[in-house]
Amino acid sequence: MENIIISLKDAIVEFDGEQILKNINLDIIDKQFVTLLGPSGCGKTTTLRIIGGFQQMKSGSLYFNNKDITKLPPHKRQVNTVFQKYALFPHLNIYDNIAFGLKLKKLSDKEIKSRVQETLELVNLIGFEKRSIHSLSGGQQQRVAIARALVNRPKVLLLDEPLGALDLKLRKEMQIELKNIQQELEITFIYVTHDQEEALTMSDTVVVMNNGIIQQIGTPVDIYNEPKNAFVADFIGDSNIIDGIMRKDFLVDFAGNSFTCVDSGFEKDELVDVVIRPEDIKIVPQIKGAITGVVESVIFKGVHYEMIVEASGYKWKVQSTLHEDVGTIVGMSIEPMDIHIMHKMENQLKIKDLSQ
Repeated sequence: MENIIISLKDAIVEFDGEQILKNINLDIIDKQFVTLLGPSGCGKTTTLRIIGGFQQMKSGSLYFNNKDITKLPPHKRQVNTVFQKYALFPHLNIYDNIAFGLKLKKLSDKEIKSRVQETLELVNLIGFEKRSIHSLSGGQQQRVAIARALVNRPKVLLLDEPLGALDLKLRKEMQIELKNIQQELEITFIYVTHDQEEALTMSDTVVVMNNGIIQQIGTPVDIYNEPKNAFVADFIGDSNIIDGIMRKDFLVDFAGNSFTCVDSGFEKDELVDVVIRPEDIKIVPQIKGAITGVVESVIFKGVHYEMIVEASGYKWKVQSTLHEDVGTIVGMSIEPMDIHIMHKMENQLKIKDLSQ
């Protein structure tokens, strides 16, 4: 049975009368890599700060291994945090930066040395002990910050967009390193990012947030393939989101045609959002397509071509290993299992240009 290490119950946070978190309930499974994902201002960092003890709730409770720690100060929690700004001590060398927390605990010199060496090996910085912080690259500084957090042997490590300051190549390398460290140590990582690819690459569980509300919790595969609403579908990967009418179970109208789908449980003739991934649209001869349109643009992306097809008042994004020339009239074919039906989101801004 999976052990829940952290449980956030009915969390409400307000700043200047505005609700930042709206009755959040979240269970974190022990020894998992969990990512809080969403746009700026969605509440993900606030949620992380509650777990770390740096943010008070207006109401709600926080449990650690079934013990209420809502009022427990940060230094008494079995949790450490790695921030985007690493907050390293510039006047201390790498060894002393990492050892700082252990010295505060008044551990023996022998124990401190053993733990620091063990942690330096974990983050691939053996031999860097006497180097100054200023002599390190951004990626190396980030490793020191991680080592300083891990040397205290926390049960949970919180990471607030720690890769945000790194260049793309280094960020991708560090994604793999962080996942390897988490698996080797078998401790819980709770990671905050707005980068969907980062979340899908690293996580066991993804928590998608928007406007202070959890939109969906699931594995990366579930979040991508079975989004719960149009926001999740649009935020995780590329999506075509089209207005539709659910005529009955397994039958939906959109783009001037009726399509068989695999969804049910909607009201008869309910207005819905129809979500179709660009890679799930097949370009076919005009006569064979359920939808007909004109190719407006073609971009080569390396592993595939990305085409924008004007059809039925929408600009459809299509990804394929084959392409048609600009100006060509094409057909588009979509399998029933690739048509995802969503309830309309309240106050959702509809954008007909799906190419953005």
